[in-house]
Formats: sequence, C-alpha cells, structure tokens
Amino acid sequence: MKKIPSNFLWGASTSAYQVEGGWNIDGKGPSVQDVSNGGFLSDLKVGGITDFKVCADHYHHWKEDVALMAEMGFKSYRFSINWTRIYPTGFEDKPNSKGLEFYHNLIDELLKHEIEPLVTIHHFDAPIVLEEKGGWANREVMVPAYLKFAKTLFLEFKDKINYWQTINELNMVILFSHVLRKQKKGHDTGTESYQSFHNANVAQALAIKELRKISPSAKIGPAPNISLVYPKTCAPSDVLAADNANVLRNWSYIDPFVKGYYSEILIEYWKANNYQVVILPEDEELFKSVSIDFIAFNYYNSTTAQAPIKDSEYKVGDQEMGFNIENMFQSADNKYLEKTPYGWQIDPIGFRLTSRALHDRYNLPIIITENGLGAKDVLTSDGKIHDDYRIAYLRDHIAQIPLILADGVKLIGYNPWSAIDLVSTHQGISKRYGFIYVNRDEDDLKDLKRYRKDSFYWYKKVIASGGEDLK
Repeated sequence: MKKIPSNFLWGASTSAYQVEGGWNIDGKGPSVQDVSNGGFLSDLKVGGITDFKVCADHYHHWKEDVALMAEMGFKSYRFSINWTRIYPTGFEDKPNSKGLEFYHNLIDELLKHEIEPLVTIHHFDAPIVLEEKGGWANREVMVPAYLKFAKTLFLEFKDKINYWQTINELNMVILFSHVLRKQKKGHDTGTESYQSFHNANVAQALAIKELRKISPSAKIGPAPNISLVYPKTCAPSDVLAADNANVLRNWSYIDPFVKGYYSEILIEYWKANNYQVVILPEDEELFKSVSIDFIAFNYYNSTTAQAPIKDSEYKVGDQEMGFNIENMFQSADNKYLEKTPYGWQIDPIGFRLTSRALHDRYNLPIIITENGLGAKDVLTSDGKIHDDYRIAYLRDHIAQIPLILADGVKLIGYNPWSAIDLVSTHQGISKRYGFIYVNRDEDDLKDLKRYRKDSFYWYKKVIASGGEDLK
C-alpha cells in the first residue's frame, strides 16, 4: 500500500441549494429547486418533507460552518455557486453584487483557514426562467446563459479559485429524468433528453475554453456520478449489458472532454431509438479542441446489470438504485453487497474498481467530490450524535485509498458528502449525511444549532493522521 501524500485534499462537500437557504433574499431569483417541493425529482419525493427555503441556513451561518471545517482539519471544501444568486433570471446583463459578495466572503474565509475551495459552477439549480424557456433542450437560450455565468465566476474569482467543476452529475439529470420517467410514466422524451445532454456538453466545452483565456493556471473538469457496472453473471449477454450500461451511465459524460467524441455505442443507441440529436460540425471541432485537467466524481455504490428481460417487472428506485434501458441493459441486485437503510448498496471495493476504471480509460487525476451515508441521526439529550454506521461506511471507503494509489490511480483528494447536514434532494433533512448536525427537522426550524457528531471527531483524527488512523 502507498502512503497518502501530505498534499492530499481531505475535505467534504455540499451544494448551494441544499445547504444555503436564503432562497429569496439579497436579490436571489427562483431556481428550479425553489418553485416546488423537490425540483427536478419532484415525482419521487416523499410526503411530509421540507423544501429548500432554509435548509441548514448556511447563508447566515457560513462563518461558523467554515470554523467547524477548519477545526476538523479540512484541506479542501467542495461547494457550488447558486446560479440565481448571481443571475436571478439568467438573462441579466450584470451580475447581482450581493450574490458575488456572499461568495467572496465565503471563499476568503476558507482561504484564511488554508482550505482549498473546489467550486462547482452548476449543481441542479438553474434559473426557473431559463427552464420555462426549455432549459438545456433550448441551446440558443441555455448555452449562452451558462457561459455568461461561468465567465463571470472565472473573472470574479480568478485570483482565488484553482479548481473548477463544470456541471454536477449531468448523467443523473439526463438518465433520471428520461429513463426513470419513461419507466414510471410510459412516455419517451429521449430526443429532448439527449439534446439537453449534448447542449450541456457544448456549454461545458465553451466554458473550458474561456477559463484557459482568463485563468490559464486554474484546473477544470466535469463532476459526474460514476458507478462501475458489474455483470450479474458470467453469461456473455450479461457482460454485454454491463458494458452497455457503463457507456450510457458513465463514460459518455467524460468522453467528449478527453477523447473528443462520443462513443459509437451511444450514437448507435440514438439511431436505434430514432433520437434526433442535432450535433453541429463546429461542435465536433469544439470537443477536439478542449481538454480537462481532472475528473471530479461522485461515488456512492457500484451498479449491477443483466441482459434485458422482456416485460420485466423490475422496480426502479432512485438514482442510486438502478434503472433499465430497453434492449441495452436491466438493473439487477447484487447478492454480495449489503444495503443502507435507504436501499443503496455498499461497495468499498467498487470504489477502488471504479477509480481503476477511470484511470485506465482516461489517465487523469481524479478527486472524490461525493461519497457518504445518509441516515436518520438522533440528537441525544446531552447533545451527542452517535453515528457509528457513518464512521463504518467512511472507514471502509477511506481504507481503499492507499490501495487505489498503489494501483497507479492519480487520486488527489477525498471530499465526502457532506460537510454539514443539508436537505437531501428528495428525502429532506431527515436523511442526514453531515459530520455536523444541524438542529432542525422537516417542519420545525428549532434553533439551527450546530453539533459535532461522533464522525466529526473521527474524521478530524483521520485527516490529522494522513488517513492512517482509521480506528
């Protein structure tokens, strides 16, 4: 096993719409997450959970929260910048000064504590005004709006930010809104979904070119959710299904920025389903002209696939519990893996295998920008949160890091989900991930007081020991 280097970026992650609150103050406009109780995953939301209006109220507690991160010993903090805090509708000519001021203050506080900011440009919170005009399916509207937003951030923070992520989990947005809705509602929006996919890739590529001009020393990459897909059996048909699933779920969201083109498997899949995705000749040249510096990826579990079964009754779950694509693959349970209380399979070895697969295919530095366990934590009467289950999950994954490095993978950081409790996208504040407990529930904001969980003290010890003390 290799020793984890001293400059390894230990930290944790959040996203703006899930942690900040302050949804309608200081000039912020409404995003797709603000207009309904659950945003783009509203059809799978559990009843009786909170919205995103207050969340952990990080907007008013950021200084306290950063101090707690520094106490844990963070070397990095991955967070996103809320699009509608900078451009409330997406159409403004000038950015909202109050929004920029908030992020300057946050970033300056991180830098004061020697915490490297890892900034995601777009994390599921597009302006609702842009969404109403077609969102990512409308190239003429969305691509220039995203590019303006990204360019503003590059210019504003060029002296402060070294690591940028373009879009968080585009694969989950595309696959989850298309494939799962098709399963649940019986209609096909494949052309619209994959046109959105391509338009978003064009926007990311253009943003990469802008960053090279504005801040040549800064690094940039996408942030997909990568989950290596296993075949259910050794049957060639299952192996083929797993390979199809890896292309459609994982690799297609990185290929254009490293290889400069889409996989023929993806192109043929579009043709077979008569998806009319418009790709301009200049788009093909654009992809060939850009390159990324690293891959940020979110890992929660592996996936298992088998050959498609006609008229299957396999029930799909949320974005980490599998989905099916006709004639390509069908999700399957993996009997060798345990599951979290929310049904997500736990696979630390899959973490290593996924990292290996990324290295073998792309040979780029990688950084973990999400990995964690959601659970219903309990605050005891003496102000404690005993989350041994979270420690066990993280310990098993962190134990893989020296092995991943010994495999030759250029892993440069580990930022699990999440730094503090936040509102889970479709399961509310009750599904907690943080090292820091926020005292509120779905209906009652209480005092929003911060409490250090057992995992807080454990992770502090892990970081101080360079990953060697996992007890």
